[in-house]
Amino acid sequence: MANPGNRRRAWKAAGVILLALLCIGGMELAVCRFAAPELFARVTAPVTALVHRAASGSARLTESLAGALSGEEEESLVDQKASEPAQQDLPPVEDPAVTEFAVRNGREVLTGGVVDVVYFNQGEAPWADAAYGPDEIRGYGCGPTSMAMLISSLEAQTLDPAQAAQEADEAGYCAPGSGSYLSIVEGMAERYGLDAVSCPDLSAEELTQQLVSGNVFVALMGKGHFTDGGHFILLRGVTLEGKVLVADPNSRERSLVGWDPQLILDELSASRSNGAPLWRFSALGMP
Repeated sequence: MANPGNRRRAWKAAGVILLALLCIGGMELAVCRFAAPELFARVTAPVTALVHRAASGSARLTESLAGALSGEEEESLVDQKASEPAQQDLPPVEDPAVTEFAVRNGREVLTGGVVDVVYFNQGEAPWADAAYGPDEIRGYGCGPTSMAMLISSLEAQTLDPAQAAQEADEAGYCAPGSGSYLSIVEGMAERYGLDAVSCPDLSAEELTQQLVSGNVFVALMGKGHFTDGGHFILLRGVTLEGKVLVADPNSRERSLVGWDPQLILDELSASRSNGAPLWRFSALGMP
């Protein structure tokens, strides 16, 4: 339950935000600058930086501005522009008996994990050119594409990347020119009745055991074998040799490789915003 004091402060902040938005339009900005210089200095920087998000989620804009005005840390951004990974060397592709692409019930899946993961690639038709806010899914859509794979695999419905991108943008999770705000994971999971558990400090042994026990992870990767910046992928299972299987929305080849669990952990993003860099989801209906 929300703290009443925080709620009162939020309403006060909302009032200030409304005044700020009025002040930003045309001549009103000049009036605000001279009539209330302290307010002008406080509000113009965060408002001008965030006002472009109003069309894709006015509620989220209010939250972000209220946080900025109250001194709370703004949600961090991780650049998720699709790029060639910093490390180009790949382990060998696993034998098809371990994992492969297959078609099940009219959907393309990756086999061999905890569940057959419905696979989508952000750079492939028909959604590569679809909009994610002002950007295209092919360039910045690893977040909604990963969530589409997760939801389609764990829920009795199919959510494709274009649908996921539209929903994420409408909810305010699109970060134009950067990809997605990290709150996309917990936000979209809640929307579809999935319980996201943040696991920022697992050991390699714990990660392996969690996967063996029937869990799937959304992982935010940092610079390394998956990206040169930031990139969302799924961790979907473990081979008999203890290698981690992934579903990479920007690479079919990387999705067929078994990865050393310590390498996965070493290359996770350094961000700790909104549960990053690792979120656990039960694939078997377990708590």
